Amino acid sequence: MRALAHPVRVQLVGLLRKHGPSTATRLAERLGVNSGTASYHLRRLAAAGFVAEDTGRGNARERWWRSPHEQTRFAGGELDGQEPEAGLAYLRSVAAAYTLRVQRALDEVHTAPRPWRDALDMSDRPLRITPAEAVALGEELRAVAERYRRDSAEPADDMPEGAERVSVITYVLPELSGPGVKPS
Repeated sequence: MRALAHPVRVQLVGLLRKHGPSTATRLAERLGVNSGTASYHLRRLAAAGFVAEDTGRGNARERWWRSPHEQTRFAGGELDGQEPEAGLAYLRSVAAAYTLRVQRALDEVHTAPRPWRDALDMSDRPLRITPAEAVALGEELRAVAERYRRDSAEPADDMPEGAERVSVITYVLPELSGPGVKPS
């Protein structure tokens, strides 16, 4: 978990999953960091198994990297493990990466075609539910998203005309303090 507890690393893994294999130089350009920084973080991720060298590409001067996994899932209960600080740092890195994705999308939305501008949705639904209901809600949200075409770095032949990448970012966050909340 410690290997992913850095915003640059979370973004590197995300880029490899979204766009497919790449070099540290190309990834660095996308992130706005230098190639040495990207290379360092890729090596740390590789040591933990979150990325792997793509030996079918490149040469002695150019190392290519790929993501061996389609997704990473971390549940809040895992914070009770051996390194809760690393788990919390990872979750903060994910939140920072998601915030950047939302900001980039908002910066670009005004140039999107009207149907995509109309499809944009940012909303919140304050609920009062039990922990068991919160778990069920998270499972239901994942099940809904799974009904749709998964994105991959490889172009799909069965993609309908007009299909584009979208990000579905969900949070089920307890708010255990604040007005109207009774202490347990």
